[in-house]
Amino acid sequence: MEKLELKTNVRTTTGNGPARELRRQGSIPAVFYGHNTETMLLSVPIKALEQVTKSANIGQLLLDLVIEGDDGTNKTAMIRELQVHPVSGNLIHVDFYEVDMKRKITVSIPIVTVGKSKGVELGGMLQLVRRELEVLCLPNEIPESIEVDVSDMDIGDSLHLDELELGDNIELPSADVNFTVITVLAPVAEEEEEEEELEEGEEGAEGDEGEDGEAAEEPASEG
Repeated sequence: MEKLELKTNVRTTTGNGPARELRRQGSIPAVFYGHNTETMLLSVPIKALEQVTKSANIGQLLLDLVIEGDDGTNKTAMIRELQVHPVSGNLIHVDFYEVDMKRKITVSIPIVTVGKSKGVELGGMLQLVRRELEVLCLPNEIPESIEVDVSDMDIGDSLHLDELELGDNIELPSADVNFTVITVLAPVAEEEEEEEELEEGEEGAEGDEGEDGEAAEEPASEG
C-alpha cells in the first residue's frame, strides 16, 4: 500500500488553552509514539489530515509522517486513534504510532462480496455477518479489501472464516476460525406465508370442532 505524506510540527505546550489556540489556527494537537520510540508531542493541520483520511479507511492508512522542527525527521506511522467532537463533528486530537515495515501489524480489512449467489436468485437474502476482518500482515502488504465470490452459495449455505482465501503473507490473529462470515437466508415472504397458512389451518380446525359441538347439543335441548 502506498504511503501518504503528512506534515506535522513539534509542539512544546500542553493543556486545554494551548489546544484551543491550535484549533483556532487550523491545527489540532497530536501524539507520536511507538515501540522503543520516544513519545513526541505534535500538531497537524486539520485540512491536511482530513485530506488523507478521505483517501482510505483510517485503520489502513500508511503515513509518511514528516516531523518539522525535529531536523525534518520522517517516520512511517499509522493512526491509532482519531478523536472527534461529539457535537460539532470536528477533529480534535490524533494519535500516531510508529510502524516497523519489517514487522507484521494487526489491521481491520473490509469484506467485499462479488457475484450473485444462487440463493439470492431464488429469492433468498445474502447476509454479511462480518463486515470487517482483523488480519496480520506487513505494513506494505495491507489489502484494500478481502473479496469473497458468493456465486455458488445456495439458500442455507454459510461461509466460515477458515474457508476464506487470504493472501500468502496474511495471517489470522485469532485461533477461532469457525465463526460464520456470510450466510444465505431463506426468503422471508415464504416463511411468513407458511406461518399464515398454518394459522389459518388451525383456526379452521377450531371452527369445525365448534360446529360439531353445537350440532351435538341441539337434540339434547329439544328433548
